[in-house]
Amino acid sequence: MKLANALSERADVQTRLNQVAVRLNNNAKVQEGQKPAEDPASLLKELDELLGRFEQLAAAINLTNSKTFSDGLTLTELLARRDALKQRLSVMRSFLDNASSTVDRYSRSEIVVQSTVSVAKLQKQVDQYAKQLRELDEKIQELNWTTELME
Repeated sequence: MKLANALSERADVQTRLNQVAVRLNNNAKVQEGQKPAEDPASLLKELDELLGRFEQLAAAINLTNSKTFSDGLTLTELLARRDALKQRLSVMRSFLDNASSTVDRYSRSEIVVQSTVSVAKLQKQVDQYAKQLRELDEKIQELNWTTELME
């Protein structure tokens, strides 16, 4: 199985786990003399099976990520770099939105508000970070589709 397939299955298992949790909660109580819409015992069994599969997939994915290298870095390190770049872009874009917004003055006596940074210069940096993120994400996706899952 390719790493990408395992990632897709893990996402599906997570979705199903969330659905089982909702179904369990919906069938936790019934009015006296009534039966639940679904048997909680069978839902708990399904939960156990899904959690077992999730644990297998997560362990295999983590093992594969830690032993797969590209340009001298593990896939785990590339994923961490991607997460950090996403966070940087989020913060920088928010900062640039604030720095570039204008404040309307209604008279000459009102205080002048100015940006504390060169918005154009920072926007070029943000564009570079966005490009790095796209390229890194493409590399990670390629690795996901070409790497065999280690178990």
